[in-house]
Amino acid sequence: MRGQISWADFEKVDIRVGRITRAEPFPQARRPAFKLWLDFGPEIGERKSSAQITRHYVPDELIGRQVLAVVNFPPRQIGPFMSEVLVLGLPDAEGEVVLIGPGHEVPVGGRMY
Repeated sequence: MRGQISWADFEKVDIRVGRITRAEPFPQARRPAFKLWLDFGPEIGERKSSAQITRHYVPDELIGRQVLAVVNFPPRQIGPFMSEVLVLGLPDAEGEVVLIGPGHEVPVGGRMY
C-alpha cells in the first residue's frame, strides 16, 4: 500500500466514465496496444487514449463499452499518437490489464465519487 493521501488530494483526480467509440491497433507502440477514442459527453467531449489491453480485448468488441478514465492528466505523446486520458484497469493473475467500468449503464461523463 502506498502512503496516505488527503481528501483534497483525492479530489484533484478527475475520474469519469466514457464510452469507447472507436478502437484500432497501434502497431507503432513499443508494447502491443490499441488506440482508443472515448466519448465523455458534452462537458468534456471526445478524448483519445493508448491502452495496452491486447491480451483480453479486440478492437471491434471494445466499441460501445463504458470504461473509467482519468481525464485531467496532461496529454502525452506516444509515438505518432497523442494520448489525452488514462484508461483505468486492474491486473489479472498474469499481470495483463482488465478494464474497469461501471456494473450498469450510466450516463457518459459521470464523475467517480
